[in-house]
Amino acid sequence: MKAVTYRKFGPAESVLSVEEHADVPAGPGEVRVDLHYSGVNPSDVKARAGARAGVSELPYPAIVPHSDGSGVIVGVGQGVDPARLGQRVWIWNGQWQRPFGTAAQSITLPAKQAVLMPEGLDMAAGAILGIPGLTAAHTVFSGGPVAGETVLVQGGAGTVGFLAVQLAKWGGARVIATCSPQDKSHVHAAGADAVLDYQASDLADQILEANAGQPVERIVEVEFGRNCQVDTAVIAQNGRITAYGSAKDMTPTLPFYPLMFKSVTLEMALVYLLPDKIREAAITQLTAAIQDGAITFPIAEVFALEDTAKAHQAVEQGKRRGAILVKTQP
Repeated sequence: MKAVTYRKFGPAESVLSVEEHADVPAGPGEVRVDLHYSGVNPSDVKARAGARAGVSELPYPAIVPHSDGSGVIVGVGQGVDPARLGQRVWIWNGQWQRPFGTAAQSITLPAKQAVLMPEGLDMAAGAILGIPGLTAAHTVFSGGPVAGETVLVQGGAGTVGFLAVQLAKWGGARVIATCSPQDKSHVHAAGADAVLDYQASDLADQILEANAGQPVERIVEVEFGRNCQVDTAVIAQNGRITAYGSAKDMTPTLPFYPLMFKSVTLEMALVYLLPDKIREAAITQLTAAIQDGAITFPIAEVFALEDTAKAHQAVEQGKRRGAILVKTQP
């Protein structure tokens, strides 16, 4: 089979190459999946570039990147129900703490990491469910049901934010989202009740005004450091801020007492490390929303396997509405 591989950190065009690898038979508790699509996420790009905090050396001699993907189970190992053969599945944590990810024509991994796709969902959308889908579901629902509450989604135009807006609306919440002015119509289309310019100098006042003067119960946060002061100003007593990123300020100053005297719960969410029960809850929420037809999956561009370096470059450029995918089959 063909698989994209790198053996050192560096620019995508310099270190990524398509190589021939042997198919790996499914061992005990494993499945082998013929992949149709591979999702390219910012974390995959950072890992290839050597930009992950605390990682200075390649952890394996060779790495096939990407954690997300979709395909069909073509092999099962001992202890796995043979009825799983032929199932359409989506992949999570494909290349987390292991060398072989989804940028390939096939992957072998623990059976629980290949999740049955909801009926009617196409393969391309399935490759978005791992990191973006689970992050969105967890950050919206980690504190419980949102029906009757207001959820603020900071960064509603990104793939996670766009899915979070839809999931929160499906869950019965009023949704306020922030984004750049050129993305407002895009975020409104996801179902947000109010969409605000994230750069506005009076953003906190605008958020409160959009919620009839009342603070918000939940915040899904993509830039915790940059938005911490605004979040603190608008969060309700006993509210919850679930942050999944802080790239623009990685060492923020925390307004501890204002948050403490509102008894705010802060959660730093890393989708790779979700405990089994919490991950299963996110999968259940995500599956139910898909089955209800409540989610559309934005896809910005699809690249051929041989053009994976261009896919990485597209993610690095960042100016896109939707996910970047690699089609792994000819």
